[in-house]
Parts: sequence; structure tokens; C-alpha cells
Amino acid sequence: METDCSHMELSSNTEIEEDSEFQDFERTDVKDMRLEAEAVVNDVLFAVSNMFVSKSLPCSDDVAYINVETRERNKYCLELSEAGLRVVGYAFDQVDDNIQTPYHETIYSLLDTLSPAYREAFGNALLRRLEALKQDGQS
Repeated sequence: METDCSHMELSSNTEIEEDSEFQDFERTDVKDMRLEAEAVVNDVLFAVSNMFVSKSLPCSDDVAYINVETRERNKYCLELSEAGLRVVGYAFDQVDDNIQTPYHETIYSLLDTLSPAYREAFGNALLRRLEALKQDGQS
């Protein structure tokens, strides 16, 4: 079966780019990486001393920066991108282009390599959660 598409106006597609809804969609991308960074922070804040999305480093549609202080009092600046998370500095809001650290798929993996105290806090939280589930199951 053959379809005749000659009646469609292809020129109307170019108007989409100028449409305000499309522009809002583009701006949403920038917010999404920042939202992703906020979600990362909220997920593990209980197991570190301090953690927050950088307000001084630029957030774009493909990268955001997170400052973290481990329970051992070590400070890091983390880059969050589609490639994952990696250390880019050893102080808050610091990006050192000379640092070549590996990407981690998750914040858990990254913090596990940086902080034994994180590992312990995460393990203890997991045990408490399992105990609570066990108690709920016995009721």
C-alpha cells in the first residue's frame, strides 16, 4: 500500500523550532541535569558530612557539579554527566582539568571508593531497613 504525502506541508515543520513550547522543552533539559544532581544528593546525604549541588559552577544540559564532604572530612567536587560521576576537584567548587579520574555509574560506587565511613553508614542504614522489614513481616 502506497501513501501519498504530497498534500502535507513540510514547511510548517520549521515553525516548531520557533514555537515557545519547543523552547520551554529545551530549557527543561538544563533543569533536568540539575534535578538529577539534586536527586543524587538527596539519595546519599545521610551517609556523608555535607553534600550539595554547586551554585557557583555552571549547570548545563549535559553536566552538573556536586560538592561532597565525606565523614573523613575530605572534600571533593564531582562532575555529573551522561557518562556518570567522577571527581574533578579536591575542594568545593573546584574543577582541575589536569585530574583524570574514572567515571562511576552510580554515586554509591563513587563514594564506596572514596570513603570507608560512607560504606559503613550505608551498610548500617541497610541493616536497619532490613530489620524494620523483618519486624513488619512478623506483625
